[in-house]
Amino acid sequence: MSIISSTDSSTKKATASTTTTLSQRLTAAVCASILGACLVYFAGFSHIEAVHNAAHDTRHSSAFPCH
Repeated sequence: MSIISSTDSSTKKATASTTTTLSQRLTAAVCASILGACLVYFAGFSHIEAVHNAAHDTRHSSAFPCH
């Protein structure tokens, strides 16, 4: 028993190209900025001590002045 493999020379490979417009990139940047600001505000002013301390320790470990 033998297996015969053939390739079809007329088969074309489709290339997928993704292009984003400027408005899509700006929308993504604005959404990411708002999400980041909300996370920083939540962690900085959280009354949950574990969240605040985790953010505080992270700032110190990355040499970011926080106080």
